[in-house]
Amino acid sequence: MKKLEQAINLDEVRRAKEAVYRHIVPTQLTRYENLSRLLDANIYVKHENHNPTGTFKVRGGVNLMHHLKKRDVEGVITFSTGNHGLSIATTAAWYGIDATVVVPENNNASKNRKIRETGAELIEAGKTFEESSETVKSILAERNLYYAHPANEPALINGVGTEFLEIIEKLPDMDALIIPIGAGSEAAAAVTVLKSINPKLDIYAVQAECSSAAYLSWKSGVIESAANTTFAGGFATGIGYEIPFEIYKDNLKDFILLTESEIYQGIAMAGYYTQNLLEGAGASTISAAIKLKDELRGKNVVLQFSGCNASSQEIDTAYALPAFRVGYSGV
Repeated sequence: MKKLEQAINLDEVRRAKEAVYRHIVPTQLTRYENLSRLLDANIYVKHENHNPTGTFKVRGGVNLMHHLKKRDVEGVITFSTGNHGLSIATTAAWYGIDATVVVPENNNASKNRKIRETGAELIEAGKTFEESSETVKSILAERNLYYAHPANEPALINGVGTEFLEIIEKLPDMDALIIPIGAGSEAAAAVTVLKSINPKLDIYAVQAECSSAAYLSWKSGVIESAANTTFAGGFATGIGYEIPFEIYKDNLKDFILLTESEIYQGIAMAGYYTQNLLEGAGASTISAAIKLKDELRGKNVVLQFSGCNASSQEIDTAYALPAFRVGYSGV
C-alpha cells in the first residue's frame, strides 16, 4: 500500500493539533522544587506519561490514523517493543481501523496485554525489534495493510510535535530539553518544533549504553547499527532510522549514555522525587540531568517523562534501590 506523504515542519505540527486534541488534552508541565534544588536549576517535567496509553506516542498515532481514515484505509500493521504498538492499536481502534502489531518474543508482558485489550492482533516473532520488522515484511506480502513504521513516518513525527508546542507556550524562556531516544521520532519532533521557534535552545538526548545505535549514528554522522540488549523497551533499537536521524543529527547539544544501573536509578528517583511510576526510558532524563548538572546550572530545563509502561519486574528492581527511599546519593 502506498505510503502517506507529508512534510515534517512546524506548519504540519500545528495542523495536527486539531486531530490530536479531539482525543487527548495537553499534559502537565510541572516545576519540581526538589529536583530544582538537587540540580541547582529550574527543573520542569513534561508528563507525557499521563497520556492515554501512558506515552507521548499516542499523539503521533492519532495524527496518522486521522489521515489514514480519510484515505479509507481499513487495516494497519507495525512492529514495536510496546509503546508504539500500543499507540497504533489504541488509535486505530478509535478510528475503526484494524491493527496488527508484531512484537519480539519475551516482550514486556504488560505492554502485550494492553495491546491485546484494544482488540488488535498481536504477533510475537523475532528476538529483537529489528527481527520483528522482518515478520512485518512477510505479512505485507500477503495482506493489503498500511505499514505504520515506528520512526520513518512523517505523520507520527508531526503529531508528536504537539507536545513541544505545549511546552514552549507554557515556558517560552526554556533553555534546555532532555529527551530519550529509541527510534527517534520524539527527538525529531522536538527539533522540528523547538529549533524552529528558538534556534538557541539546547536539546540533549539520552540512550542506553546497551542499545546505543542512535548515539553511534549521531557520533559518526551516518546510520549505524549496534547491539540491542537493554531491558528498557523505549531504548531497545539496534539501528538508527533515516527520517528522524536526518532531523536530529546536527541539532543535539550532546548525547548521554546510561548504564542499565543508571536507568533503574532513574525509575527509582522518578518515584522518590515526583511520585510517578515510570519505565526505564521514561525516567532516564533524571539520570541524564544529573550527569549534565554543571551545564544546566541556573537554567530553565525540561525533562521529558516519555512513558510509564514498565513491567512489574522492572518496578520491583528499581523500587528496591536506596534511591527510591532517599533519592540521589551521589553514587
